[in-house]
Amino acid sequence: MLNFDGLKMRSATAARTVLSTAAVLGLALSLPLPALAVKVVSDKTATGFKFPESVAYDPVAKVLYVGSFGGTELKPGEKDNNGYISKVSLDGKMLEERFLPAPGVTMNKPKGIWVKGGRLWVTDIDGVWEFDTKTRKGKKLELPGSPFANDPAIVGNTLYISDNRRDALYKVTPADFLDMKEGPDVFTVWKDKGINPNGVYPGRDGTLLIVGFKSDTEKRGIYSMKPGEDPKVLVKDVGRLDGLYQMKDGTLIVTDWDSGTVFTWSKKAGRTPIASGFKGPADLCAFPHDGGLMLIVPDLVKSELRIIQLAN
Repeated sequence: MLNFDGLKMRSATAARTVLSTAAVLGLALSLPLPALAVKVVSDKTATGFKFPESVAYDPVAKVLYVGSFGGTELKPGEKDNNGYISKVSLDGKMLEERFLPAPGVTMNKPKGIWVKGGRLWVTDIDGVWEFDTKTRKGKKLELPGSPFANDPAIVGNTLYISDNRRDALYKVTPADFLDMKEGPDVFTVWKDKGINPNGVYPGRDGTLLIVGFKSDTEKRGIYSMKPGEDPKVLVKDVGRLDGLYQMKDGTLIVTDWDSGTVFTWSKKAGRTPIASGFKGPADLCAFPHDGGLMLIVPDLVKSELRIIQLAN
């Protein structure tokens, strides 16, 4: 004889179990994904620098170019002719302290550096330099109205340059102006957006990625800009952000003066620290190395480089 009451009870229990499982799965699917697993394999410090603000990797020569303010005091806006760019090995050893500019040419406060095809671009207060890394030939392009040019990045044939004190973004076309008799076209793309752009980097989706840096008390965020459009906020009020790099999966690596850290950020995973203990984490560079990713982070205040090997 069938026990219909028991069958109904078991059916109801099974139904509740299915619903409960579905609810749990639904909740799990709605939660943010875990942070990208970035493992620090090694973290070393290289010294012997004089206020290094920026670093770039040359994939052809397999060396680093480090821009330093020089001098004995940290005065990032002063035109004192003390700045220079060094050639440095991947393990932080000085190969040539005053590699650029060539003898007889002076530079003030080299900040962001971009390297491509035997050319090197570096910002310097009110303009941007372009150099040939073999001949050391250089030319400086003035940026009208710029009091504090920060970081260069090339997208296609256009050189973008940030200025956080003017709260402006410039573009120079063509990017390679070193051998031009006539000057390239220089435009102010926008200004007074409340972004105070510092680090800029070409996004994998064709956008220009931007991080902001304002002052000791004001935080800025991370932004994305499509050509011809206004910047879009990805996340606001993050900190005083400087260096910027995008990994293959779209995750960003950013330096932050507020927290003295380097961190990863993505829409799904949010913010995750990689390394801490910086006083002035400035314009980093990153490149594939030993099956992972190598980060070189200049600490402007401490006058040193942090060499961080990641495995992911």
